[in-house]
Amino acid sequence: MTRENILQDELDRIRGEITPPDLESYQAARARWNQRAKPIGGLGLLEDIISHIAGLIGRPDVDLSKKLALIFCGDHGVTARGVTQTGQNVTRIVADEIARGRSSVCQMAKIAGCEIQVIDMGMTDAPDDGEIRKSAEISPDDLKSERGMMIRRAVGKGTNDFTRGPAMSREQALQAIRDGMEIVKKARERGYNLIAVGEMGIGNTTAASAITAVLCNLPARDVTGRGAGLDDAGLKRKVKAVEQGILINQPDRTDIIDIISKIGGFELAGMCGAFLGAAAYQIPALIDGFPSAAAALCAVRFCPAASKAIFASHVSAEPAGKILLDALEKSPLIRAGMRLGEGTGAVAAMPLLDMALSVYQKCYAFQDAGIPAYQDYWQI
Repeated sequence: MTRENILQDELDRIRGEITPPDLESYQAARARWNQRAKPIGGLGLLEDIISHIAGLIGRPDVDLSKKLALIFCGDHGVTARGVTQTGQNVTRIVADEIARGRSSVCQMAKIAGCEIQVIDMGMTDAPDDGEIRKSAEISPDDLKSERGMMIRRAVGKGTNDFTRGPAMSREQALQAIRDGMEIVKKARERGYNLIAVGEMGIGNTTAASAITAVLCNLPARDVTGRGAGLDDAGLKRKVKAVEQGILINQPDRTDIIDIISKIGGFELAGMCGAFLGAAAYQIPALIDGFPSAAAALCAVRFCPAASKAIFASHVSAEPAGKILLDALEKSPLIRAGMRLGEGTGAVAAMPLLDMALSVYQKCYAFQDAGIPAYQDYWQI
């Protein structure tokens, strides 16, 4: 049996083990919300998410106290088509700054009480051996937020230019997905109970646009935006690259691995695996921005039951942001026009969940104050 077949069999096995949410726990959480001394459904989507998390973990006693942002990093050969403002070297620079605790997401994570882990899924400018972990399996120390530490799970030094052929091999796509799942498994074993799934990769909005166009059956121009700020000429090149990549590779819409391998990216595959791992190991995962949402849709199309673990933090300002969340049937907590990446949107949503959980756990009940319970007429 080939390595590709082994990886495919393992992924199919785990997919078969992902079960629907626990309805009893979901309903118990709903009942607890309705007992709090407030209008029924008064916290809207916040109540929904806490209840769905209860259904995911199989108990109404929800705990989100140990948070981790996973930042998957990778480079893209399609940048050779002039679809970005900067070169691939910026991926490594920003990844290093995140690992050192100096980037945008790091400052936000300090406020949110969230740890950060950077994962090299396939950067072109790979760190030296002394700067990065390269073990075949994740060690117990890999998920510490040590200054400057990075996990290496690189399956290649950047993808190929998908306007000239597949971005990666099918085996590489399967390996990256498997590694994303394994990282979430280890995070769960270390006690983390909420993850943010973010990314850093120059050129990855081009790959995400191509994936969105295929999965949502839409023209490239409808799902392709300016990314970090392309001018009109750059946007035209980007749309053309997406169109050419789809035309040349002819990805099979019914085969997620085929799509990722032909027009995706290593970090996108890793994030897809992270969302699948979240469902398999019962840990809620927050979608960040556009590339993260594209990876989440890949995960749900591969395994519809994985949707139970996936929650939308915000809606990206990119044209495909709302399109992807609609396809996922997810409502965002935040509408702030964000498009930074790095997991910033997902981390920004964490304090909102903390506040909701505080009400869920500690707010007095109607019966405690001798107040007649509200009746729910919103559903009439």
